[in-house]
Amino acid sequence: MKKWTRVMYQPNRPLKEGCYVTASKEHIALSREAAAEGMVLLKNEHNLLPLKAGSRIALFGKGSFDYVKGGGGSGDVTVSYVHNLYDGFQMLHDAVSLYEPLCDFYRANVNEQYDQGSVPGMTTEPALSAELLAGASAYTDTAVIVLSRFSGEGWDRSSIEYNGEYNPWETETSMPKISGEIFPDGDFYLTKEESAMIAQVKQHFSRIAVVLNIGGIIDTSWIKNDDQISSALIAWQGGMEGGLAMAELLCGKVSPSGKLPDTFAASVNDYPSTANFHESVDYVDYTEDIYVGYRYFETFGDAAKRVCYPFGFGLSYTQFSLVVQSVTETEQAIRAFVLVTNTGDYSGKEVVQMYYSAPQGLLQKPARELSAFCKTRTLLPGESQLLTLETAKDSMASYDDLGKIFKSSYILEKGDYHFYIGTSVRDVIALDYVMTLNANLLVEQLSSKAAPTSLKKRLLADGSYEELPQGTANDPNACVFEKMVPGTEEALAPATRGRGSYLLLNFYKENAHPLIDVYEGKISLDEFTAQLDNDDLIHLLGGQPNTSVANTYGYGNLPEYGVPNIMTADGPAGLRITPQCEVCTTAWPCATLLASTWNPALVEQVGTAGAEEVKENNIAVWLTPAVNIHRNPLCGRNFEYYSEDPLLTGKMGAAMVRGIQSQHIGAAVKHFACNNKETNRKHSDSRVSERALREIYLKAFEIIVKEADPWVIMSAYNMINGHRASENHDLLEGILRDEWHFHGMVTSDWWTRGEHYKEIKAGNDVKMACGFPERVKKAMELGALDRSDLERCAKRVLDLILKID
Repeated sequence: MKKWTRVMYQPNRPLKEGCYVTASKEHIALSREAAAEGMVLLKNEHNLLPLKAGSRIALFGKGSFDYVKGGGGSGDVTVSYVHNLYDGFQMLHDAVSLYEPLCDFYRANVNEQYDQGSVPGMTTEPALSAELLAGASAYTDTAVIVLSRFSGEGWDRSSIEYNGEYNPWETETSMPKISGEIFPDGDFYLTKEESAMIAQVKQHFSRIAVVLNIGGIIDTSWIKNDDQISSALIAWQGGMEGGLAMAELLCGKVSPSGKLPDTFAASVNDYPSTANFHESVDYVDYTEDIYVGYRYFETFGDAAKRVCYPFGFGLSYTQFSLVVQSVTETEQAIRAFVLVTNTGDYSGKEVVQMYYSAPQGLLQKPARELSAFCKTRTLLPGESQLLTLETAKDSMASYDDLGKIFKSSYILEKGDYHFYIGTSVRDVIALDYVMTLNANLLVEQLSSKAAPTSLKKRLLADGSYEELPQGTANDPNACVFEKMVPGTEEALAPATRGRGSYLLLNFYKENAHPLIDVYEGKISLDEFTAQLDNDDLIHLLGGQPNTSVANTYGYGNLPEYGVPNIMTADGPAGLRITPQCEVCTTAWPCATLLASTWNPALVEQVGTAGAEEVKENNIAVWLTPAVNIHRNPLCGRNFEYYSEDPLLTGKMGAAMVRGIQSQHIGAAVKHFACNNKETNRKHSDSRVSERALREIYLKAFEIIVKEADPWVIMSAYNMINGHRASENHDLLEGILRDEWHFHGMVTSDWWTRGEHYKEIKAGNDVKMACGFPERVKKAMELGALDRSDLERCAKRVLDLILKID
């Protein structure tokens, strides 16, 4: 197939001869495999799990039928079916027997709620009759309780609404209302109806397992602290095959090997970021600074006591021994060689994690930080595998944003660096090896960028707060001419650019060099760009109309110069095509589940398979992965993100990008950066120190850029320290391009509130879903922009198109 044939002319050609890969049985099987590998066994006492063959089970909770495959918004996927847990048990045939009258009750109730307009995960728990309970308890002593949760793009896990401007997306304002009605105390906690159902089950059954079909952290203290609940499995949101994956794990067809990518605390208020999460719709102060997730809970003694299940935790049906064989030091890294042996009776996989503890020094630090991890293959009972875990010395450096040692530098402070090996942040042993520095070591000298001007203080490791210098705040609404009324740009589709009549035999503009000449080496990209007039250049810097099954618009589209219109598509849980196209795709597990596999090789396989579906449907850029940090459980979009830890996030995101781009499909890594809250997301200012920005919120992006070379980065909606992310020159040019040497294209998120000319000036190459050519030309007339700015961005758009098959 010739260059761009698929994106231009082949709307329905299979990627592989003789069969379609989209929603193929091979892809669906991979989705189920990934789902099973990322589910986390939290508790397993009295040998309840795995369920013995032929066990009789009473299935409780509307979640047994009210299955949530993934979150809403860009993370949703059109599929031909989903399998809930009931389906999964049935598909395993005679593995277990279910008390069908109870199943009939829940099926009918859930279908009735759906008929009334409810969506999966946003339904109420029905009351149980005494007759059902009596019948179920007479049938068996074993109960499995299933709870489900849903959240989505545009709203957070609370009843807080934002209606400050025009918003055509009805669900973004209706879902907080619905959530507040169903979960009056917030969906972090059990509802009174769920608590009542669980209490009834505890009265009638001696063997109880819980399955959590969730997209983010919830209260698990009622599981941990209750001896009557023997077992618990976090099933996350497992995609279209999640119910079957749950059943396979519960029945022992697969041994659990997932590990938590987040810290589970008892109360949402135990997270330091909760206090000011909804303090204002206009800003969020990141006063907890670098102490996010386990970095907070493991550093502060009182906080540590409130953890139910620590970061990295997860059980198996088998047991493993870890023996550190040796530790070596090179000029660049510390390497630990760990022999892992399956000492139990089941086959399984184990994740070995390496942490370090840096000296507190002048730059106070978390008590422990993840520095490496590795997952075994499936080990048979008695089988061993030698793993190598490597911690780069430079990765342990801290950023000195205030000049306590060397301003705007990464520093390895003098003192002792201790290392730990284990299976969670707490289940570790200290290595005999200690790295000692006798003097402070300058690792990298940078310059101050994207520094805060309105963040007044930040938390330190000793529990005190440090006052921060206050600079002159930026006016994000400054403009060389009158601003658009916020919200009026929302949901605007790009104009269809007309072309005058032309002779069919001369498809290209007279005397024009088509873009294919650049690909074939006949002319340079500079020469190609020079022949375009300003209108052509501006046209390239805005989104283009949809073609075929696309619904998120395209890039390029200058047919008179042979520039194709390449399409984009959501999303993080699979290729998102609108239902009216009648194309069903594979729904993969949510990103948090994928992170819970701690298996980059598996995630790379998912990226490859997903990209095949993207390519087969003539899409060129897949708007994934989303790698924002789980700063707080309330963020409604956490299901779409990986973890509270930047290293785990970065390694998983890099694997996804490598998989996607192996198919010559562009991966768009998003949302750059600090998009950790959905309420008023297009105006909210994330006020964060430069140290926390670099060490926590940008680190995953940095890892992905340096390890996977993504073709596209998507800037975020929100502001960062008073500057809109899409207008932030420090972020896009200073850090991303100058420091990290990113060579790809930057796209805005869809319908930002940024001004198009300011985005171009800042290095945001394309405004999506559509640009504003007349406003850009007006800015040029006023001297706020010149042709060189247009050319710089346009060449990056064209370079992306040249990479596409």
